Amino acid sequence: MRVLVTGGAGFVGANLVRALLDEPMVTAVHVIDDLSTGDRANLDGLDADLTVGSVNDADLLDRAAEGVDAIVHLAARPSVPRSVQDPVATHHANTTGTLNVLEAARRVGRPQVIMASSSSVYGANPTLPKSEDLCPAPMSPYAASKLAGESYALAYANCFDLPVLVFRFFNVFGPLQPAGHAYAAAIPTFLDAALRGEPIPVHGDGGQTRDFTYVGSLAAVVVEAVTGRISSQTPVNLAFGSRRSLLDVISDIGTALGREPEREHQPPRVGDVRHSQADQTRLRELFPQVKPTPFEEGLARTVEWFKTLPDYA
Repeated sequence: MRVLVTGGAGFVGANLVRALLDEPMVTAVHVIDDLSTGDRANLDGLDADLTVGSVNDADLLDRAAEGVDAIVHLAARPSVPRSVQDPVATHHANTTGTLNVLEAARRVGRPQVIMASSSSVYGANPTLPKSEDLCPAPMSPYAASKLAGESYALAYANCFDLPVLVFRFFNVFGPLQPAGHAYAAAIPTFLDAALRGEPIPVHGDGGQTRDFTYVGSLAAVVVEAVTGRISSQTPVNLAFGSRRSLLDVISDIGTALGREPEREHQPPRVGDVRHSQADQTRLRELFPQVKPTPFEEGLARTVEWFKTLPDYA
C-alpha cells in the first residue's frame, strides 16, 4: 500500500508516518507539508518522501496523490485562539484545503480518504460524553472550519462513491508536540513551564476537563483504518472516554517530575469549551481490538522525550 499524509511533518503526522512505516502492508509513505507548523526535522531518518507545499496547490496534490491507496488528511491551521484572530486564514487552510484534497482524490481514482476533524465541533453542547449523534455547536472559527471540512468529506462519499473516514480527534498529546509558542496545546505548555522551573499558565480556574489521547494510540487506530480500508458514513470520535481536568494534569506532571509545579491563573480564552469527553461506542464497533495507552504511561513517555530536548537537558 502507498499512503499520502498531508501535514505529515507535524506532531501527529510525524508520529503517524512512523507507525505507517512500521506496518508491513505499507510499502511507501509520501508527505505533503508546507512547514507552517510542521518541522522537517520530525521526519529525520525516516524513509518517507517529503514534498514542501500546500494542500491548496491542486497540481502538487495531483502529483502526490497519483497511485496512492489512501490519503490521510491532517494538514490544517490549528488552534482555536489563532482562528479567532484570523478566521479567513483558518477557513482557507482547513475548509478549502480539505475540499482540494477531496477533489484530488476524485481526480486520481478515488483512494480512501481519512480526514482529521476535531472534538471542537461539539462546542457549546453540554452533553457528556460527546456522541457523534449530538448536534454540533461550534464556538470558534476553527471548530466551524472543521465541521465544514467533515461535511464536505461525507458529501463526497455520498456523491462520488469516495471511501471516507472522518475522525474527530480530541486532545492529542505526546512526543514531537511543540511548546514555546502562543498557540501551543496544554500539555506541552505545562511541561515547558515546569521543566524551566516557571509557573504553569492556566487559563481560567483549571477545572475544565478534556479527553486526552496519547498520539501513539491515535496512530495505531489510523494505521488499522488504512490497512483495513475502513470507512464510515458518519464521523467517528477518536478518543477513549477519559476525562481529566487541567489541574489533574498539572498534578500528574508534578508526580512525573518529582516536584509540585507552581501555577499562574490567567483569564479564560475565547472559544474554549468547558468540558469534553468522547463517547467511544462507534470507535469500538469499528476497531474492537484497539488498546489505548494509559494516560500516565503516555505522559511519562512525553516527559522523557521533552527531557531529551536541548532547552531542558
